[in-house]
Amino acid sequence: MPTYELYGDVSGSSAPALVVAFEDWVDAGGSGSTAARHIANAGEVVATFDMDALYDYSGHRPTLDIVDGVPKEFVWPSMTLTRRRLSERDLYVLTGPEPDRAWKEFAGDVLELALRIGIIEHVSLGAIPAAVPHTAPTPVMMTASSAELVRGTEPIAGLLRVPAAAVSLIEWTLAENGIPAVGFWAQVPHYASPFAAGAIALVRRLEDHLTVTIGAGALEGEAASQRAALQNIFSNNPEATEYLERLEGIVGEQEVPPGENIAAEVERFLRNQRREGGGQNPFSP
Repeated sequence: MPTYELYGDVSGSSAPALVVAFEDWVDAGGSGSTAARHIANAGEVVATFDMDALYDYSGHRPTLDIVDGVPKEFVWPSMTLTRRRLSERDLYVLTGPEPDRAWKEFAGDVLELALRIGIIEHVSLGAIPAAVPHTAPTPVMMTASSAELVRGTEPIAGLLRVPAAAVSLIEWTLAENGIPAVGFWAQVPHYASPFAAGAIALVRRLEDHLTVTIGAGALEGEAASQRAALQNIFSNNPEATEYLERLEGIVGEQEVPPGENIAAEVERFLRNQRREGGGQNPFSP
């Protein structure tokens, strides 16, 4: 029995593409999931998934609304497939928390859905924390199921071995079954969450790749508010300002300081803040 229920209309889709982003892993600053929700906005939900089959609720707990001491409503996490009809083509957006279990079965069901709909290409969206400043444009890395699909960015050279994500398994499964697949991964400041600028960068890369028009909409206002909050934090902390200037100084350099060095520096800075009674983490928006 499949883990999904298809109840919406998927007939007559125009050059349909599947866009996938999950919360949690490879979603630094919420940028990937925020971009996916923005893309799906005003669309029609056409499929949902069996949450009991995919989730351990101790890891993804539902919320309980209590009004005047009376429990009123459980709000469960959800995984949905939404059809967004654009003038150029149809996008099907799959988003929700990353599943805790049954990844292979889940990926097989997504493939089955993709074949039923007639999906002709796949796009993964995500974000990773990086040693980049919020004052610079958000870099976006690209992966692809074939070298011919890589355009507009330099491919990642050499071997990169990382803990896998469910979104990557879906990308892999579709590509193995003949559906061209790419992934866009925003590199967002490790100190900034949420980070709407990362979502905007992903939306723009998707627009360019799929030749569609979506626009940033309300994300522009969110990004502006977050920039203002970050500016206020950094302007009131000389040490944090010095760190930001160091990050700005390596933008565009080929040799970026190793990740473990950056992490050690951040940890040392935060330890000093706690030891000195510095209060709020200056790297929090």
